[in-house]
Amino acid sequence: MLQQLLGISVSAKQIQRVSEHYGQALEEQQVQYQQQQKEPPVLKLKNPQEPVYAMMDGSMVFSREEGWKEMKVGRLFNQSACIPIQEHRNQITQSLYLCHLGDHQAFTDKWESYCEPYQNKICIADGARWIWNWVEDCYPQAVQVLDFFHAVERLGSYAALQYPDSAQRYKWMEQQQQRLKNDEADQIIAEVKLSSTNHQETEKARMELIRYYENNLSRMQYKTYLEKGYLIGSGAIEAAHRNVIQQRLKLSGQRWSVKGAQQIANLRASKKSNQWNAVINLIHAAA
Repeated sequence: MLQQLLGISVSAKQIQRVSEHYGQALEEQQVQYQQQQKEPPVLKLKNPQEPVYAMMDGSMVFSREEGWKEMKVGRLFNQSACIPIQEHRNQITQSLYLCHLGDHQAFTDKWESYCEPYQNKICIADGARWIWNWVEDCYPQAVQVLDFFHAVERLGSYAALQYPDSAQRYKWMEQQQQRLKNDEADQIIAEVKLSSTNHQETEKARMELIRYYENNLSRMQYKTYLEKGYLIGSGAIEAAHRNVIQQRLKLSGQRWSVKGAQQIANLRASKKSNQWNAVINLIHAAA
């Protein structure tokens, strides 16, 4: 388009070099945020007590050096930015994203500088231990919510083995979902503990369900959360992985260097966070 409309010829290699250069410059800004040398971008809140959702999750990206490697993504957004557009569907009008290709410790070191300014944090996750450990260590006053759909999915895995009859299984699942929405996860645990199984695989699923629910019981007060107007699902972070990472870094035939993937992910996060002025400022500073 540059060639056709402006008569400017730019090679693909030059575009790659420029993109990687400014993606790396954004990475260096992350270090400044961590060292408190520079303020990270912040959400615009209605008031200091407005709830802010801090969601984290990982998805896999293929690298040339290390094969499949997990890209961790964090998404911050405030309650008033979540606008209902259809029944059971919301649109989030402003978010801040952070991407890190590597271990969770390096990710959370970056992520803390983004989360720190907000007083009323809500963390919704799928049960990954490293996420809950981080929240409990750094923000013990934050509200922790186990993603409702993961809670139901665990029920479904057990029910598929315990109730071969589809009608019976459907009825049982409906009853348990209603219990979850009434803050009665403890009753589900009690019932499953008393149930008997006839197969080793079913018994394994039963024990895994009990362990998962007991470990997350305090995070499964869905009636309470809904009454306060909180979200109970982690769809926003799953959408972030698709929109920020997968649509750019997981196209057909792509294989990235670890460094290159991080640099492009930084640019994607900046663009999707509506923070592209940060890139423009870097370009002006270099001019």
